[in-house]
Amino acid sequence: MKEKFTPQLFLSLSEEWNAILRSGEDIEEIRKNLMHHINHRQFITYSEKEAAMHDLDLVIIRDCVRAWRGILHPRSEGLAGFSVLNELIKTAKGEPDPSLSEAFWAEICFLTKGVEGKFRLHEKTEFSFADTGDLKGRDAAHLRSQELDLIHGYLENRMAHYVSGLDNHLLRKRTASRNRILSFTRSNKSNWEDWRWQLRHIARDETRLREYADLSNAEIEQIKKTNALGIPFGVTPYYASLFTEPGDIEGAAIRAQVLFPESYTAAYESGGRDEYISDFMLETDTSPIDLITRRYPGIVILKPYNSCPQICVYCQRNWEIKGPLEKGALAGEKQLDEAIGWIEEHAAITEVLVTGGDPLVMSDSRLKNIMKKLARIGHVERIRIGTRTPVTLPMRFTDDLCAMLASFRVPGKREIAIITHIQHPYEITPDFIRAVEKIRKRGISVYNQLVFTFFVSRKFEAARLRGLIRLCGVDPYYSFYPKGKLETVDYRVPIARMLQEQKEEARLMPGLVRMDEPVYNVPGMGKNNLNAWQHRDLISIGRDGCRIYEFHPWEKKIADQKTYVGHDVPILDYLKRLERIGESASDYESIWYYF
Repeated sequence: MKEKFTPQLFLSLSEEWNAILRSGEDIEEIRKNLMHHINHRQFITYSEKEAAMHDLDLVIIRDCVRAWRGILHPRSEGLAGFSVLNELIKTAKGEPDPSLSEAFWAEICFLTKGVEGKFRLHEKTEFSFADTGDLKGRDAAHLRSQELDLIHGYLENRMAHYVSGLDNHLLRKRTASRNRILSFTRSNKSNWEDWRWQLRHIARDETRLREYADLSNAEIEQIKKTNALGIPFGVTPYYASLFTEPGDIEGAAIRAQVLFPESYTAAYESGGRDEYISDFMLETDTSPIDLITRRYPGIVILKPYNSCPQICVYCQRNWEIKGPLEKGALAGEKQLDEAIGWIEEHAAITEVLVTGGDPLVMSDSRLKNIMKKLARIGHVERIRIGTRTPVTLPMRFTDDLCAMLASFRVPGKREIAIITHIQHPYEITPDFIRAVEKIRKRGISVYNQLVFTFFVSRKFEAARLRGLIRLCGVDPYYSFYPKGKLETVDYRVPIARMLQEQKEEARLMPGLVRMDEPVYNVPGMGKNNLNAWQHRDLISIGRDGCRIYEFHPWEKKIADQKTYVGHDVPILDYLKRLERIGESASDYESIWYYF
C-alpha cells in the first residue's frame, strides 16, 4: 500500500480528537468527552444531514461509532488487557509508543476517517450508474436492467481469472502427472482407480513426493523438517497429480493444503508445540464419552476412525492425529458400541455426524456395521458422513460403497448426507464430478464446508468455487473462519474479509449459488454466525493491529454461558500479503468498514 500509517497521520485527521485527547490528566473525563463527540457524530446522521453528506457516508459513520463505543469502553479494556484510549492520549501528548505496529495505526486511521465522514466508499465503486430521476415503470426497469448487465459483466470478468480443474490445459497436465506416478510405481490405470492402491502409495516424505510431483528445494527442506519434528504428513497419489509447477500462484492452494509452511514448523519449534498438541477447540470439554463430541442439543459427532489418507495443514484435530492411516486410529468394537449406546440413551439426539479423521478410510463392512447400529436408533433421523475423499481420493466412491450408504436412506424417516471440504476450483476435476454424481444418483445430498483460508480469499475466488460446485451438484453449506491456532497463521484472513466477500462478491451470485453461512467456530461453544453483529462485539485493536472480538454464545438468550474473546488477523498485514502475490490493495479498500 502506498499510504504509510503513522501516529502523525492519525493526529492530522481531526483537530477535535486532538483537543479532547490533550484536554487533561483524567482518563475517565477524556473518555466521557470522546464518547460524547462520537455519539454526536452518530446523532447528526439522523438529524443534521449536511448537503455534502451522501447516504452511504452516513452508514459508515454509524458503523464506526458502534466500533468506537466498543473499543473505548472500560469493560472492553479489561477483556482485551489493553487500552486503545490510553495509547491515543499518549500519542496526542507527543509520547506515542514505538511498539505499536503500522497495522494498529491503519485501523485507528480508518476508524477515525470513518466516524468523521472522511471516507466515501460511494466515490470508489466499480460502477457509475445514471440517475433514474423521475423515470417510472418500464423505462426505469430498462435502465436498471442495463445496470445489472454491467454488474454481471464485471462479475464474470473477475471470476474468469480462476480456472478450474476442468480446464483443458490442466487436464493435460494431470494426465501427464498421473502417468508419471504410474510409471514410478510400475502400475497401470486400473491400479490408479483402486482406492486401496492409492492408500498403499501415499507419499509420506519428500523422497516419495518428489517422484510424484515437482518440488522446489525449499519445499523439499520443509517436508524433511516436518517429518523430523513428527508433524503428520501425507499426500495421496491422486492429490499429488493435481500439483502444478512450484511458484504457480493459481496452484498454490493445492500445495498449501498439504505442504507445511515455514511459519508452521517455526511455531512448533519455538514453543508452539504445546499449543499444537493441545485441544484448541476444547473438544474434551464437550466429550461426555470417548468418540463423542456434543455442542448442540440435537447433534453429536462420532469419531470411529481417527486418521486420514491425507493430512490437511490447518486441521483442527491435529492434536489427535499423528499421521496418515496411523496404527491404532480405528476405535475398538467395545468402545464404539459404548459410544453408540450413549447416543441411543439420549433421545434429544436426532443427527449423527460420523467423522474423525476420515471414516471413508474404513472398509465397507466396518462402515456398514456402524451405519446399521446407528440406523437401529429410532430417534436418529439423519446420518452425515464427514469426509474429504471426494477431492483427495474420489475413487473411494465405488458402486458398492454408494449402494451401501443409500441402503440406510428412508425418505420421510432418515436422511443420509455427505459433508466435505472442497477448497479451490483446482480441486474440481472429472474424477470429483463422477464421485459426486454416483452418490447423488442414489438420493444422497453432498454439502461443502469451505475453510476460508488465504488461498481462496482473492476477489471472487470463493464465489467462483461456489458456482462450480453447484454445477457439480454440491450445496454450499458453511464458510469457516480458519482456527486461530498459532501454527496456522499463514492460513488465516481477517473476519472483515469474509464479510466483504459475502456482501460484495457472493451477494452478486444467484441465491442457490451463494447460500452458505460464514461462521467462527468458538472453542467449546460451536458456530458463531458472522453475518450478524448481534453475535459479537469489536472490543479492541491489539498492538499488532489485530481486531479483538468478544463472541457471544449461540444460546445466550436461553441459557447461561460465558462469552469468548478472540484475536483476529491484522487487516493491513493481509492486504500487504495480497499485494505480494499481485493483487491490488485498493480493490479491497472497503474491508476496513466491515466489523
